[in-house]
Amino acid sequence: MKQLNALFLGIVIALPGWAGGDSSDGHTHAAPEAVLAVAVAPRAVATTEEFEVVAVVEGTHLMVYVDRFASNEPVSKAKVEVEGAGLKGFASEAAAGTYVMNLAAAIPPGKHPLTISIEAGDTADLLSATLDTSVATAAAVHVHSWSEWMVWSVAVLVLLASVTLLALRRSRRKARGL
Repeated sequence: MKQLNALFLGIVIALPGWAGGDSSDGHTHAAPEAVLAVAVAPRAVATTEEFEVVAVVEGTHLMVYVDRFASNEPVSKAKVEVEGAGLKGFASEAAAGTYVMNLAAAIPPGKHPLTISIEAGDTADLLSATLDTSVATAAAVHVHSWSEWMVWSVAVLVLLASVTLLALRRSRRKARGL
């Protein structure tokens, strides 16, 4: 009986080691935390010594945000011309530093080069950007690797072999009358 208790105690002590210990690799069996899904609109970013521009596709509009690079203050009353991705025309000012250009048709998925021309007072600049309208990739799904499955399989096999050997040993002792 002492041997049975020792074997059982050994299996109980060794089992967490076979199963990955204390899950120190970051893997837990708790419920996964909720992931906030944030939709990011397609955008293009460009900077020069004078200006910083962010162009964002919002529905049927291309929003162009223009700021001074040095001070980050919005650029008002500027002439903003956008060309590329099937677009060509001027964006009208909607608010300080915000310019809007209507889109005649949806921009197809992909990476499209844009040329943005800005004239603000006595300063003019030409910026190049890439508008990325690619479909966002889904988050990676947690997949168990073959080595993790192998560890669990070996642990189960060792446990089954131990139980089988104990049962055989016990039945032989009973047969001998010990």
